[in-house]
Amino acid sequence: MQILKVVNRNLVKHKHLCHQKLKNVTSMLHYSTSKDAELAIAPGYQPKQVEESYWAREKLSKDEPKKTCSRGNYRMLLPPPNVTGNLHLGHALNATIQDVIARQHRQLGYNVEWIPGTDHAGIATQVVVERTLAATKGVTRQEIGRAAFLDEVWKWKAEKGAGIIQDLEQLGCTLKWEREYFTMDKQQSHAVNVAFERLFEEGLIERRNSLVNWSCTLRSAISDIEVENMDIKEPTELSVPGYEHKVLFGRIFDFAYRIVDQDQPDGTQEEIVVSTTRPETILGDVAVAVHPADPRYTKYRNRDEVRLQHPFRSDTIPLVFDIAVDKEFGTGAVKITPAHDKFDFEVATRHKLDLRQVFSESGNIVADYPEFQGKSRFEARDLIIERLEEMELLREVRAHQMQLPICSRSKDIIEYMLVPQWFLNTKSMAKAALSELHSGRLQIMPNNHETEWERWLSDTRDWCISRQLWWGHQVPAYQAFDSKGNSCWVAALDENSAHEKAATILGSQELKLTRDPDVLDTWFSSSLLPFSVAGWPKEEYKEKYPLDIMQTGHDILFFWVARMMMMGLKLTGEAPFRRVLLNGIVCDAQGRKMSKSLGNIVAPQQVVQGANLESLKAALQKSCTAGIIKPSELKTSTDGMIKMFPKGIQECGTDALRFTLLSHNIKNHFINFDVDACYTNKLFLNKIWQAMRFTLGSAKNLGITLHEFETMEGVTLSMWDRWIIGRLAETLSICSESYTNYNFHMATAALKHFFYQNLCDVYLETTKESINRKNNSAYVNVATLTACLSWGLQAMAPFTPFVASELLQHVPLNLELKLSQFQDAKLEAEVADIVNICTTVRQVKSRNQISKRHGPKLCLFAQNAEAEEILRRHLSQIAVLTRCQGVDLELLNEDSKFLKKLNFFSTAGALCSFGISLNDDIALPEAKREEMVKENKKKLKKLLNEMQKYRLRIDNEAFQLMADNATKVHFQNRIKELQAEIDSLMTLAA
Repeated sequence: MQILKVVNRNLVKHKHLCHQKLKNVTSMLHYSTSKDAELAIAPGYQPKQVEESYWAREKLSKDEPKKTCSRGNYRMLLPPPNVTGNLHLGHALNATIQDVIARQHRQLGYNVEWIPGTDHAGIATQVVVERTLAATKGVTRQEIGRAAFLDEVWKWKAEKGAGIIQDLEQLGCTLKWEREYFTMDKQQSHAVNVAFERLFEEGLIERRNSLVNWSCTLRSAISDIEVENMDIKEPTELSVPGYEHKVLFGRIFDFAYRIVDQDQPDGTQEEIVVSTTRPETILGDVAVAVHPADPRYTKYRNRDEVRLQHPFRSDTIPLVFDIAVDKEFGTGAVKITPAHDKFDFEVATRHKLDLRQVFSESGNIVADYPEFQGKSRFEARDLIIERLEEMELLREVRAHQMQLPICSRSKDIIEYMLVPQWFLNTKSMAKAALSELHSGRLQIMPNNHETEWERWLSDTRDWCISRQLWWGHQVPAYQAFDSKGNSCWVAALDENSAHEKAATILGSQELKLTRDPDVLDTWFSSSLLPFSVAGWPKEEYKEKYPLDIMQTGHDILFFWVARMMMMGLKLTGEAPFRRVLLNGIVCDAQGRKMSKSLGNIVAPQQVVQGANLESLKAALQKSCTAGIIKPSELKTSTDGMIKMFPKGIQECGTDALRFTLLSHNIKNHFINFDVDACYTNKLFLNKIWQAMRFTLGSAKNLGITLHEFETMEGVTLSMWDRWIIGRLAETLSICSESYTNYNFHMATAALKHFFYQNLCDVYLETTKESINRKNNSAYVNVATLTACLSWGLQAMAPFTPFVASELLQHVPLNLELKLSQFQDAKLEAEVADIVNICTTVRQVKSRNQISKRHGPKLCLFAQNAEAEEILRRHLSQIAVLTRCQGVDLELLNEDSKFLKKLNFFSTAGALCSFGISLNDDIALPEAKREEMVKENKKKLKKLLNEMQKYRLRIDNEAFQLMADNATKVHFQNRIKELQAEIDSLMTLAA
C-alpha cells in the first residue's frame, strides 16, 4: 500500500512542534475542494439535502477543465436495463458495483469510460405495451397493425428510457453519458445487420425446421432463460392465458395401444399400455418406444415389426426399442410425439420416424384431426380422455409429480413446436471461448463459475436467434423466387443487395423478394455490445475495444457473457474482455426471490426517498394500470407488501442504499437485502456527520480551522493518537486490498468498524476533556481527528459519494502522514484490551441499570505488576469510556481494602478483574447481588470449558507434531490468559 502522509500546519504555527515542510507524495485518492471559506454544517445528516447539494456542485464542476489522466483508459459497459420500467434492486446492485470500480480507478489516475445504455427487450417490452394498449385503449396489436404498434412501443421507450436514465443518475452513477446507446439505435441496428450477414455468408446461420420453446400466447419462440420450471407435487389447478377456467395439472394417464394382428388366447387384442402426462399430444404419436432390456417387452424383439393401431387415426405406428427410454417411468412404454417433445424428437431422429404437427401457432388442434379441429390444446385434452374411455382404452389416471415449463413473460404453458427458425451454429465459437479460459487469458470471478462456463460451452447447441415478434431487429434475410418457382434465402443490408445476391444464385434478374417478418433474439444484439458501442464495423472501434472488465449477474453468464465472448472472438478476432466479475441475485431479508406474488419487490427509489404504505399501494396500482403487472396479481402483491412493510419504508438515502448493497459479499449466489439494515446504515452515516460537527466545533473552540492542518511530523503523539492512526492505516490497507479482489464487503465492514467503534465510540470520546480544557494535547487531538476524517471519508467516497463529498469540503484533502510508522501490533493489542475492559464494565452497568445518579465508582484489580503498569497508563481513558465517576487501581489480593465495598464485580479478560461500588445511600436489592453471582458462575463455567478445549488440543500428540510454532505459542498464551481470568473470578467470589 502507498505511504500516506498527513500535514498539520497549525501545529507549526501555534506549538512549534513540526518541521516546516515535507516532500509531497502523490496520493491514490484525489478530490478538489475550496479551503477559502468555512462552510456551515447542518445539525444532522439529511440525505435529500446532501444529494441536492452534490448535484449542484457537479453542475458547476462540469465547466472546469478536465485533469489529465496518467494511467490511460479503463473501459466498462453497463449491462443495459430493459426499457420495461424503472430500475429494480438487482440493477441498483449491478450499477453500484460498477460505479465503485469506476470511482476507484479514477482515484488511481485512469480515464474511465463507463458506457451506459438501455435494451429494447423484445418480448418483455412487447408484452407490456400490449397490456397497456388493452388496459388504456381496449385494442390489440393485431387490430392497430404493425406500424402503429411500433409507434406505441417507441413512445413507451421514450418515457421509460428517460426514467431509467434518471434512476441511474440519482444513484450517483458516473457514466459516460455522451456515449449512451440504445440497442435499436442506428449504430446498433447497422452492427446487428452486418453481423448477421457475415455469419450467414460463412454458413454459420441457416434457416430450418426444428423444435423450439413456443409460447402460444406470444405466438413466438422464446429462449431457455425465459422458461421457468414449476414443480407440481400433486394435482393442481392453474390459470392459463386464454382459458376461462383453470386447468388441472399433476396427473399421469395410462392408456392402451392395441397390437395389430396379435390376438391373445382369449380372443382379445394384445396391447401395450403407455403412460403420458400429455394426452392431448396422442394425435401426433408416430411410435411407442420401450427399453430393449425391459423384460416386459423383450418378447416383441424376436417378432417381425410390431405395429400398433392409432386410436384416432386410420394408420398404424411401430413399436421401437431405444436405450434412452426410462424403464421406471410409468409402464416403461412411452409414446413418441416428436413434433412436441425434445426427447421424442431425438428418438424419432434416430429411428427415422415422421414428424406430425398437432397444434397451430395459437395452440389449437390443426385441420389434420377433424374430430378435434380448432379446439384449444387443454380443451382437446379433456375430449381425448373422454374418447379413450369410450373406446375402453383408458386404463388408469393417477397423481404424478412433474415439472411444468412456463413462459416467464406470458405465464403460458410452454409448447414445444416445430417451426421454421433461424439458427446460429456456435460449436466453433464455443470452442474458441473455452480456449480463452483454458489458456488463462480469461479470468472469471468467483472462479466456481468456471466449471459452469466449461460445462455449457462444451455442450452448446445451435442457437435459435429468431423470434416471431414485431418489436426488435427485423431479420436482414430475404427469400427470393424466380419465374420457374426456384427459391433461395440471402442475407443483405438492403433489398438491392439482396436482389444482386439472389440473382447470382438463381441465375435470373426476374425475382420476387420477400423479407422475413421475424425479428432477432434480443440476446443476439446484446452479444455485440462490447464492440458495437465502440463503432464496429468501422475500423475506429479498435480505439475503444476491448473492455477491461465485464461485470454482471451470474444468472446471465451463458445467455449474455458467453455469447459476447463467442461473438467478439468471431467478429473481431479479439476477446471483448479478459476479466468477468459476477454478482449474486438480490433477494429479500428472508432470502426469498423478489416476486409479485410475495409483494416483496422494492424499488431503489422507495428505499432512497422513503415510502408510506399508501404510496407503496399506489405504486402497485400504477404498475397494474400500466400493464406491468396483471390485475390478477395486484391483490397478492398488495397483501404481501402490507405484510412486509406495515409501516412503510423509512427514508434511507442513496448513500445508505449503496453502502448496504455492498456490505454483502457480492460474489455469493444470493444477496439478502434488508431495508432495516439500510436504515441502520443511514444512522451510521449520521454518526460520521456528528463526528465532523464535533471536530469542526472543537477547532472553532481552539480558534483554528481544519484547513490549516498540514503536518504532524515531529509532533509528540499520545498512545491513543498513535493507536487511532494505526487503525486508520489498517483500514485503508484493507480497503486497498478489497478493491483489488472485489471483496467490497470487507472494505465496508472495515470502514464501519473504524468510524463507528474505533473513531466515534472510543477515540473521539477520549479527546473531549482535553479539547474542552484547551490544553496542549487538544491541538494534536483535533489534528488527528481531521486526518482520520479526511482519509477515512476519501476511502468511503466510492461507496457513499454524496455524504463523502459534502463532508470532505470541511477538511484538507492532501494531508500527508507516514501511516506505516503507526502500525504497532503491540500497541493495538494493548488498547484493544483496554477497550474490551471498558466494554465489559459498561455491559455490567447496563445489565444492572446503573446510571450516573448511582455515582458508580470503578476499581480495577490488576492480575500482576505488569498488568498494573499497563492499566495505569490508561486510567483517564478508562474513566471516560466506562462512564464512571472515578477509577481506583490495585493488585488483586484477598485483603484488598476495596473488595468489601463492591456492589458488583466480574472479570474483564486476562489483565484484570473489576468491581463497581455505588453511593452509600443507594440500597441494593439482594436479588441483584444474587443475579450477579449467578452471572459470574456462568462465566466461570464458560472459561473452564474453553480452558479444557485448549488443553486437550495442546496435549494432543498430532497437534504437537503438525502445528507450527506460532500456533503453539498462541495456544499457550491463551491458556495463560484463561487461567488468569479464572483465578481472578475465583478470588473475587471467595
